[in-house]
Amino acid sequence: MPQLIIAIDGPVGSGKSTLARRVAELLGYTYLDSGAMYRALAVKALNSGIDLSDSVRLAELARATRIDLTTNNSHAKVFLDGMDVTLDIRTPNVSLAASKVAMHPDVRHVLVAEQRRAGEQGGVVMEGRDIGSVVFPDAQLKIFLTASPEIRAERRWREHQQKGDAIDLARTLEEIHERDRRDRERSTSPLVRAEDAVVVDSTAMEPEEVARLVVMLAKEQGNAARRD
Repeated sequence: MPQLIIAIDGPVGSGKSTLARRVAELLGYTYLDSGAMYRALAVKALNSGIDLSDSVRLAELARATRIDLTTNNSHAKVFLDGMDVTLDIRTPNVSLAASKVAMHPDVRHVLVAEQRRAGEQGGVVMEGRDIGSVVFPDAQLKIFLTASPEIRAERRWREHQQKGDAIDLARTLEEIHERDRRDRERSTSPLVRAEDAVVVDSTAMEPEEVARLVVMLAKEQGNAARRD
């Protein structure tokens, strides 16, 4: 089967990372988490004391930063200038900062170029909020994964609970709504569904069900490409 580029987009908390990792594992593909790049840059910006509204300094920081995404035995790791920040990028504070960093067009320009470089050879599953619409508009399979805000908030809350983070479910739902608004309304690469994306609503689905569905779609797409 041809090595596809699989683009998975969707709002925060829809399960994109879980889906992308599992699909990559089932197909033997490389998993690339585009959001991890913005989170890693947010870590560096916070540690450097840079104002998250300063587009010029953030773009300069992005150009001077090396972010590497690796997968070993199905475990994805994120390295920031050679340092493992896999756990650091998953805190609530960094999540909020990353959404602000990602709003700047010049920052996105730098990181989108890196994402294209990382996935241009195919055999990758990349997830984010503009992968099918901006980063890889010619991806052979595009998935737009969604779920109700309430379910997404509960998933995010449980994720942090398991890590020992004390966060409030009602507050998490508010943040989900705010993040959705910010993602939709940003001027560069807003969250939109690509016209040729397959919409998958995971509200009432188990993660493995969603993954198997996407793998089936990938195999169908690969078989069609081979016949052509």
